[in-house]
Amino acid sequence: MVRLPLTPAEVERGERLGTLLRRARGDRSMLQTALDAGVSPETLRKIESGRVATPAFPTIAAIADVLGLSLDTLWTEVNRTEPKRLVS
Repeated sequence: MVRLPLTPAEVERGERLGTLLRRARGDRSMLQTALDAGVSPETLRKIESGRVATPAFPTIAAIADVLGLSLDTLWTEVNRTEPKRLVS
């Protein structure tokens, strides 16, 4: 299967997702967060850095659950066009 290149909007959304997850993780270790979510640390690293702009839904749901983020909040923040600080 051939994957189409990501649009600039998809790349930006991926970067916002990574920033949001990194901020929500705070001082918690990447390794422990990944293990608790059942994903590899490399996967979490790629998502947080924006290198994986369109991760699988179950992956994001698991990470969000570990970080205490609601999927509604996550969706709203990732799709926001103007920058806004996430309220913890």
